[in-house]
This record gives sequence, C-alpha cells and structure tokens, in this order.
Amino acid sequence: MKQKLALSLAAALLSLSANAAAAEPAAPRALGVETGITFPSNATIRTFQADGDDGVWIQDSRRNWYYATFFSPCRNIDFAQAIGVDTRGLSRLDKYATILVRGDRCALSSFVTSAPPPTKKERKAAEQAAKAAAEADKPN
Repeated sequence: MKQKLALSLAAALLSLSANAAAAEPAAPRALGVETGITFPSNATIRTFQADGDDGVWIQDSRRNWYYATFFSPCRNIDFAQAIGVDTRGLSRLDKYATILVRGDRCALSSFVTSAPPPTKKERKAAEQAAKAAAEADKPN
C-alpha cells in the first residue's frame, strides 16, 4: 500500500515538474555579444554562409547563429564549399581564431552572436532601398 502511494506521488510530482519546465519560456539570446564556439569541428559547426568577403555567418549544432568579421577581405569565401578553423591550440572559435579558405588564412577581428543571415529576398530589398536612397541624395 505504501509503495503504491509513493509511486503515485512520484508520478504526480514528475508531471508537475514537467509542466513547470514547459511553461517557462527560454530567454532570448542577446545579439552582438562577443562569444565563441568550443571545440569547433564537424560535430559543433553545422553550416556557414559568406557575407561577401567581409565576414561569415556560422551556425552551431544547436542552430544558434554567429557572425565573424575579418580583419581584411577574405577572398574565395563566397565560393567555398568548406572552411577550416585554426584556433592556435585553444580549441575555441572566437575573435582570435583564423578561418582557412582554399589555402588562404583569414584572421577574425570579431566573433559575435547574431540573427540568421538575411534571405536573398531580404538582401535584394535592402540593395534596392540603398540604391533608391542614393538616387534621392543626388542633386538635380
């Protein structure tokens, strides 16, 4: 009898704790904060997307996005199918690391948390808005 009571009490407490955990929303991640990815590898880096030759968005295995800015233009990153990471023995992808692209070394100046990269449609709209603003600024 005591065993059945203890099991039913444990089951009730378990369901209550599961409901409480599900009810608490996850706090939004702060963007633009210097950070890093520990032990960068195929298991911790999911994908990347170049931002011209100025920077690169990197997504980790938890689907969080980061943006890395280069000290100088990183040629060939737009066409790269794979990148390497030189962490200089620290096992951490951060602003002190270097991205390797087709034999070139691209040193990072920052590595921050980021929103996902813009879609092609969003990029095109931004380019058109910038073009319209430039034309509006021209004297007649």
